[in-house]
Amino acid sequence: MIDLDALAGLQAVATHGSVVAAAAATGFTPSAISQQVKRLERQTGVPLLERVGRGVMLTSHGHHLVDAGQQVLSDLELLETNLQQRAGVVAGRIRLAAFSTAMRGLVAPVARGLRDAHPDLTLTLREGEPWDVVDLVASGQVELGIVHRWGGVPQPIPDHVVATPLPGDVADLIVHRDDPLARRRSVTPHDLIDVDWIATPEGTICRQWLSRMYDGTGRPPRIAHVSAEFDSHLALVAAGLGVALVPRMGRAPLGDQLVAVPVTDPEPIRLIDALHRRTMADSPAVQAVLNAFDHVGTTVGE
Repeated sequence: MIDLDALAGLQAVATHGSVVAAAAATGFTPSAISQQVKRLERQTGVPLLERVGRGVMLTSHGHHLVDAGQQVLSDLELLETNLQQRAGVVAGRIRLAAFSTAMRGLVAPVARGLRDAHPDLTLTLREGEPWDVVDLVASGQVELGIVHRWGGVPQPIPDHVVATPLPGDVADLIVHRDDPLARRRSVTPHDLIDVDWIATPEGTICRQWLSRMYDGTGRPPRIAHVSAEFDSHLALVAAGLGVALVPRMGRAPLGDQLVAVPVTDPEPIRLIDALHRRTMADSPAVQAVLNAFDHVGTTVGE
């Protein structure tokens, strides 16, 4: 009998391109992933990976097993969902991946309540960038994902994954209290042409939005400093090193050194989606988590 956990490990190798990358994505060690693949090879009697240089690639047998195995795993997931729905129980394991500010501002506020309300439900959490979260959900490595996208910045979602809109988020311009902009009721990108920005790294969704926000000004944003964490942005603004665009969701208190100024034309709105596979659409556990998010008080413009 084929080991389903080992099959999931082989699928992770196929999705991420290497044993090391599969291990990083699944939380296993590379040795554990290798052992899973070897166990599958013993069970099936055929080679599933072949070494190419310093890496590995799936054999034709490996590709066939991954393709056929995906349908098997989907059927089993759908069967489990239907059984739990028939029984009306919220139980089992929900692995949830979310971007960092959603983990602080959306997931953390509901996690304890979910555990108390549904003692048979196990919720395990991990952080990830939106594009990584999409892959984790699509490949079956987590049951739920929370992703964000800014208006005009697309986030492709595979057909077998369902996106459920959650309460949205909005970002403000964060300035030092001594900055003349701190006295403004609102600003537009045209007011920000000559400011020094503290921004997320190139290629991130937030950086893409900041660049698009300047469309029509004839100038790109002037990036002075780069940091991946919004908490660091706040510290650098407090040190007088520039301004930052920081979402409200999960934002640390500004204290008496910083001022949040609304931005208009365009308003920087983040759209938040919960992702799950279609086979889990009727899962009581998935629905319980989604219902909990509806009660979190983060809304656009709030």
